[in-house]
Amino acid sequence: MFLMMRFEILLIATALILLICSLIFKGEKRAKIIPIAVTLFFINVLAGYLPIETGEMFGGMYRTSALNIFFKNILNAGVFIIFLQSAGWLGKNHNEFHYPAEYFLIIISSLAGMDFMISSGDFLMLFLGLELATIPIAALVAADIHKNKSAEGGVKLILSAALSSGILLFGISVLYATTGTIYFSEIFKLVEYDKLQILSFIFIFTGIAFKISIVPFHLWTADVYEGAPVNITSYLSVISKASAVLILMIVLYRVFGQIVYIWSAVIYVTAILTMTIGNLFAIRQKNLKRYLAFSSIAQAGFILLGVICGTTVGLTSVIYFLLIYIFSNLGAFGVVAIVSNATGKEEMDDYNGFYSTNPKLSFAMMLSLFSLAGIPPVAGFFGKFFLFTAAAKQGYYLLVFIAVVNATISLYYYLLIVKAMFINENENPIEKINSDFYAKAGLVICMIGIIFIGFFGVIFDYINSISLTL
Repeated sequence: MFLMMRFEILLIATALILLICSLIFKGEKRAKIIPIAVTLFFINVLAGYLPIETGEMFGGMYRTSALNIFFKNILNAGVFIIFLQSAGWLGKNHNEFHYPAEYFLIIISSLAGMDFMISSGDFLMLFLGLELATIPIAALVAADIHKNKSAEGGVKLILSAALSSGILLFGISVLYATTGTIYFSEIFKLVEYDKLQILSFIFIFTGIAFKISIVPFHLWTADVYEGAPVNITSYLSVISKASAVLILMIVLYRVFGQIVYIWSAVIYVTAILTMTIGNLFAIRQKNLKRYLAFSSIAQAGFILLGVICGTTVGLTSVIYFLLIYIFSNLGAFGVVAIVSNATGKEEMDDYNGFYSTNPKLSFAMMLSLFSLAGIPPVAGFFGKFFLFTAAAKQGYYLLVFIAVVNATISLYYYLLIVKAMFINENENPIEKINSDFYAKAGLVICMIGIIFIGFFGVIFDYINSISLTL
């Protein structure tokens, strides 16, 4: 029976092994932990595809479905890529944060919290998983103790997480007061157009919206992303956001499905604000981490097009888009991480003439940006196409039109970096960078995902077949 919790059990086992390794390897020998952690997590990724029983545990508090399993596998793959991209940074002898075991332990603990959150059948499990997923990451955001921005980012993440958790908990309390239960399946039958229950929805939505960086709950994002090390920024932008999106859909569909007219109106407005403000602020950014932060906010707005549908097709399009988004964003962050770790440069102007010295990295960055922008034939085009189609099928034509306009605007700022790398001249471009095997492997995986996922319709069909298990 406990094998239904295979993902969480394997993560805990991996964390314990790494904890023992941290006691064995001291000083310069700490670097040996890096290949051990990468190998152990690769085993986790492979184990995720073994057959597993679905069902409920602890009276419905924990549940496993085909969709939950698939999504956990997606998150595992994303974290594995981040570990590959982090290996070179952690292995540098002069790196101020030379604590690889602690780094892996914190991320694995956070991922375990996300897995519990995804499998939650009631609000208690959801809240506990959410806190376990959020709090440990603040330590890594503030890991660079010699940079004020890193400490500032850690403090802002803690404060915003505490505020959002308080708001979420208040909403849960109000919902419990009106229904007398915290189980999703039971609440679904009791929710109606009651003023207190609508108020609870607003608070719960607000608490989750902080995690996804939905406007107007996005103000912490850029400062935290800029202050954090690049690899932690990619984790927050991709893994944390993706898991929060699925939780939002679980809450909307499985808890507040009876008041769809209320939450669809809220999603409608926030989708427009998130797309538009995210794009307009992204245009102004010169620091690449802040640039990708506002880009991820805009992407969250596009994701809401699938969320608002409230249908199986909408859910399928969101999961499919998140799968593509993980490869696309991690590809872009992978290049930024390689350059930052080698040179310390993170400004857009630093990439002028980048192609002349680093053609392969430039090509990888270009494909990642094309996918984020939705330019065919890379996978990002198919992801946005299915989101727009799902919303149009439900009659949200004006929302789709606004999304298309915003997608056109996003082309401009995504192509700014492509222009800087391939067209802008620079007498002193970034020198040729010889990245390590781990970083190359991470980029190769991302490029394979970006190029091929869109052409395999069987992936979309499979997601569609398991979406009913939400």
